[in-house]
Amino acid sequence: MSKFITFIFILLMLITPVFSSAQTNTSQGLVPCGKVTPSATTVNGVAYKAGEVVQCGFNDLMTLINTVIKFILFDLVVPIAAIMFFYAGFELVTSGGSTEKRGVAKKVFTNAAIGLVIAAAAWLIVKTILSILGYKDIGTFF
Repeated sequence: MSKFITFIFILLMLITPVFSSAQTNTSQGLVPCGKVTPSATTVNGVAYKAGEVVQCGFNDLMTLINTVIKFILFDLVVPIAAIMFFYAGFELVTSGGSTEKRGVAKKVFTNAAIGLVIAAAAWLIVKTILSILGYKDIGTFF
């Protein structure tokens, strides 16, 4: 029962900030297309008059994919890994000489590190695919 309560507590700690800062840039959103322009502007090389709807294109789809991947990697994976490292350290410190608890702590630490490496590798693969497909605004995050 205590593992379930711990799981729910950690889940709530991770989900609550997502709802409080669901959209950080209120002017852009997930993709910059499909919105009415307040004034004359140029988006992706296309000039729009005031009041026109910005048309969506391939670059906007790539922007959406990039935004979602950044959110998952930096707003979800890193905090979860930090919590798991904290848990592994706590288990190691409170093991009291028990080789079983020390083994569990090492296993949790190893699995958290492997998960973090897999998440970073997945991000690099997606970044490479986006650059091959012609999306130019990838940026660097590290």
